[in-house]
Amino acid sequence: MDELKRVRIAARAIPVRGNDIDTDRIIPARFLKCVVFDGLGEHAFEDDRKQLAEKGRVHAFDEPRFADAGILLANKNFGCGSSREHAPQSIMRWGRGIKAIVAESFAEIFYGNCVTLGVPCAVVEEGAIQQLMDAAETHPEAEFTVDLESLRITAGEVSVPFTINEGTRQAFLKGTWDSTAELLAARDAISATAGKLPYFKHWK
Repeated sequence: MDELKRVRIAARAIPVRGNDIDTDRIIPARFLKCVVFDGLGEHAFEDDRKQLAEKGRVHAFDEPRFADAGILLANKNFGCGSSREHAPQSIMRWGRGIKAIVAESFAEIFYGNCVTLGVPCAVVEEGAIQQLMDAAETHPEAEFTVDLESLRITAGEVSVPFTINEGTRQAFLKGTWDSTAELLAARDAISATAGKLPYFKHWK
């Protein structure tokens, strides 16, 4: 499971300011008709981006300086609203891929969907997220590191602590967050156990 471990995520960061950014804004409902998630990333925040463009402004997801970002910075209650897994899927597939999200707080279902995809969600205090967002906007080329061992996020001279559910943290550190991968890895043991069941022959 080494390839599934999440110990340190290092990448540039992209700030998306605002509280209560819900899943309808992250990925509009018209994109939920897709059968697979391929190509969903290009539509992340699509309506927000269009609305800002109509006002002559630019959304962070359209700013070239953040195009290579791999860590998303957000404020309070990020991912609230409907429980669509398309929201974290679109974020994960945007650009070169968002590999971790840092926010003041997360909606519970969104948080769980991110964990299922292998995207750690780090929770920081309000002052800390402001520091991180300011650093990303001032130095978009800077590398941010989310360290799940030390529970700190660093970017240049900025270093702030974060929290994450301990069970989730251990799953990322051990590479056991992917339940499907765990089942596949235990295929032989599962087959052996199933073969001992008296009614197993009727399943074949």
